[in-house]
Amino acid sequence: MRTQRQPVRALDKLDHKILNLLQADGRTAMKDLAERVGLSITPCIERVRRMERDGVITGYYARVDPAKLGAGLLVFVEITLDHKSGNMFGQFRREIERIAQVLECHLVSGEFDYLIKARIGEMSDYRKLLGDILLQLPGAVQSKSYVVMEEIKETLTVAAGE
Repeated sequence: MRTQRQPVRALDKLDHKILNLLQADGRTAMKDLAERVGLSITPCIERVRRMERDGVITGYYARVDPAKLGAGLLVFVEITLDHKSGNMFGQFRREIERIAQVLECHLVSGEFDYLIKARIGEMSDYRKLLGDILLQLPGAVQSKSYVVMEEIKETLTVAAGE
């Protein structure tokens, strides 16, 4: 993570190619990555390290099958707060970050305040998550849920221009 606010160096075509390849397979050996982008190993490693330092590359992850971990049910929940203030948003943030089933939480503009993405095992787990946890969060007064019947596309890949 970057500690100083310095402008990130503009990414060139090779940087974008490196990013696309690493997003497709973060375990790619540097030797193979260098060959695929047409660089020798040292300049390729330097580019990757620079993008890590600049916060462009924020980490490397193993992608797992949620169903095999007992979390095959995906739900999205809209949460509306009873009042909006900096303090309320901060309290909500601190509490939502502690909930293991919540994969993502976004403060949004519009008719509700937060959009939450959560994974659980089954509907009875969802009832507990909603009633016993989410609606008990600071300021939460209303919710609307969407249970996913079929996942069409899910990716963490961000299109890196070329």
